[in-house]
Amino acid sequence: MTGDRSEPLWTPSSDRVAAANLTAFRRAAEAHASRWLPDYPALHAWSVEHPAAFWGFYAEYSKLPLKTEPTQVLSDEPMPQTRWFAGATLNYAEALLYPPGIRGDEPALFGVTEAGVELSLSFAELRCEVARAQAALRRDGVGRGDRVAAFATNTAETLILLLACASLGVLFSSCSPDFGAAAAGARFGQIGPKLLFVSEHYRYGGKVFDTRGVVAALAGELKPSRVVALPYPGEVWESSPGTVPWSEWLEPADGEPNFEPLPFDHPLYILYSSGTTGLPKAIVHRAGGALLTHHKEQHLHSDIRVGDVVLYFSTCGWMMWNWLVSCLAQGATIVLYEGSPVQPDLGVLWRLAERFGITYFGTGARFLHCLVAQDIVPRDTVDLSALRTIASTGSPLSPIGFHYVYERVKGDVHLASISGGTDIVGCFMAGVPTQPVYAGQIQGPTLGVDLAAFGSRGEPVFGEPGELVCRRPLPSMPLAFWNDPTGERYREAYFAVYEGVWRHGDLIEITPQGGVVVYGRSDATLNPSGVRIGTAEIYRPLEGLPEVVEAAAIGNRHGDDEEIWLFVVLAEGSVLDAILEERIRGAIRTGASPRHVPRRVLQVDELPRTRSDKVMEIAISRVVNGQDVPNRSVMANPEALEAIARLVGDGS
Repeated sequence: MTGDRSEPLWTPSSDRVAAANLTAFRRAAEAHASRWLPDYPALHAWSVEHPAAFWGFYAEYSKLPLKTEPTQVLSDEPMPQTRWFAGATLNYAEALLYPPGIRGDEPALFGVTEAGVELSLSFAELRCEVARAQAALRRDGVGRGDRVAAFATNTAETLILLLACASLGVLFSSCSPDFGAAAAGARFGQIGPKLLFVSEHYRYGGKVFDTRGVVAALAGELKPSRVVALPYPGEVWESSPGTVPWSEWLEPADGEPNFEPLPFDHPLYILYSSGTTGLPKAIVHRAGGALLTHHKEQHLHSDIRVGDVVLYFSTCGWMMWNWLVSCLAQGATIVLYEGSPVQPDLGVLWRLAERFGITYFGTGARFLHCLVAQDIVPRDTVDLSALRTIASTGSPLSPIGFHYVYERVKGDVHLASISGGTDIVGCFMAGVPTQPVYAGQIQGPTLGVDLAAFGSRGEPVFGEPGELVCRRPLPSMPLAFWNDPTGERYREAYFAVYEGVWRHGDLIEITPQGGVVVYGRSDATLNPSGVRIGTAEIYRPLEGLPEVVEAAAIGNRHGDDEEIWLFVVLAEGSVLDAILEERIRGAIRTGASPRHVPRRVLQVDELPRTRSDKVMEIAISRVVNGQDVPNRSVMANPEALEAIARLVGDGS
């Protein structure tokens, strides 16, 4: 799995380019702009040079269901005060439940649990269930501007609840049931939900988890007017006293749901930052912004269309779940998988791809790297003939991960590494289905995103690492943070470093091919002897060592300087002896530089992760440097950080 990184791994055929949604849009944009736009770089340049023209035209082109026309596409105020589509009204739920070209008998979703329980709902059946939930919300006095929280599994009822809330202008917020009471309370406690929906049991990794104690503590803290217990497919468990079963909460409504015409910038849902250095930021997203952005990313960059089947492995605590839900607006069928992606083995999601004829398969880079480590070869065991696109996010996908997909999964597939965040509930950069794919690179910034890498003096740099910035406003930038009336916390989060420019906090490089390499969080950047190093630069040379499953490079500061410590998770049966340690150092010295070689290498059983599966380098750094780590309850595995603290404290 090696090769020249300047040579493409995959180039779309001329037939595929001609049939791509992006090609049809480029031609339409040429006619609209009266400007020659021969390729993607030209189209992207137009989209950022003329943002009002681009976003206004895309809203028209995508048949965004605006009930009233906008008087202005974007306001003249700078970020973050920019407002979008003034005077226009729409409803997010209506766009998803009545996509163009869909009658109603087509499948809207397939739900699957790790135990193999399946269900399906057509668009007509989904509309009926949303109408019942909408009627129940109205009966309980929940209306525009109220908040509803869901401590919920990735099942159909959670989706139905989101759409029912959106239909009325109710703000929806969710997290997965593996959150503890403190972590869930740190999120939902900020927003004062009127109703709380809960999954009191769930299955994961072949085990049943009982969350009734967490639910009781959460309900006691939030004091909602009602707690509704959500069902779990194929299982019957006793509900807690004081909760109302979902089936009893629903109203026996007939017919179709109604839709409130809401301003484009009306709040849709509240998402949360990881919260590892303080209280999680409660990020309020606009309905029109999420809808328009997701439509652009899915229709143009993901080439999703009517009749496609889309899986993005996620939980309800990760923004990719919100992104997946929006695929309904394409007239696509979405697959909600509830359970572990490795239960009973690493082939479970690929068998789903064959079972449902999945055309778009989305996952995290860590999952693909696990497949590499185990040398799983899906192409030899399942039929992936329907599969056109594989997407990867959550962390940078290594060049070896790119090679693995083309050599072990499918040779003719669009591998789209994507990157963005909860902050914009979307992507800064993503796949471009009409362009070649290069190992280790995201293909380019998405349309409308004025992306740059800023150097140490705040100037654009190319071919070297720099701060990821966005120089123009986007419709999916947050409307606000909850309980931030002056906007001070919002401005501090993104605009404190560069005046009027969004600084995201990632370290990236713009390549000669126009692609983007992500090196990790810029606040986790290492600085030994004053040389700035992205952690991904250290991880990539380790890809050739089968003993190393994953690693975290941390700076241990000594006055004005720091030395690199490398924490490694090894494959089963491997031991960090002097020989392996020297091989690790040698690989980094050869594959990166002598400055990248760690001062210490330490073996750990696992690395601490967020609940969206990202390694928490900053939390490890705080422990290594003797600093407190607040809100450990937000971690998926806080015991991993405690083990590192003991290891460092013992001087091992």
